Order: sequence, then C-alpha cells, then structure tokens
Amino acid sequence: MKGRVLDGAALVLADGDSVATALEDLDAGREVRDGNHAVTLADDVPFGHKFALEPLSAGETVQKYGEVIGRATEAVAAGEWVHTHNCESTRGRGDVAATEAER
Repeated sequence: MKGRVLDGAALVLADGDSVATALEDLDAGREVRDGNHAVTLADDVPFGHKFALEPLSAGETVQKYGEVIGRATEAVAAGEWVHTHNCESTRGRGDVAATEAER
C-alpha cells in the first residue's frame, strides 16, 4: 500500500500532506500517532473523510496525495474534521484560476 498507516486508523498518502484519511469511523478524543507526533481528534471523523494533521490558517492550502486539493476557508486545528464546512476545492475551478491570473 502506498503511504503510511497511522495506528491502523488513518492513511497519510504522501510526505508533506496536511491531512490524513480515516480508515474507519473515528471518535472525537481519539489519539492518532504518527511516530513521535500525536493528533487528538477534535471531531468525529467518518470513514473515508479527512482530518488535519497540523493547524491550518484560513486561506492555507490543504495537501493530500502530495498535491494541493483545496484551501481552508477558516482556521482548522490539528485533529479537526476537514470537509466542505472548512475547506473548498481549488481543482477544476475556473473562477479561482481567473482570479489568481488577475493578481
């Protein structure tokens, strides 16, 4: 399997990713370890969904697969569920590309 599994509970697909993907439904309060680094989940994270491995500032890019998959729409703490309520996709967004080209 590509990537690394954290505590049998989550998958990090590439070094530098800012999120991990839950391999099962994870309960808030669970600690997930990555070597010497631990993240305590602030929210329940459903199977297949993402949680932050590190704090993200509003506007900061979200990395998964070693690629930018979106942008945080608000500050996200380590261990928070990352989904449409706090992250927006930047992939295939002509409006984002046009805005960035104007800068």
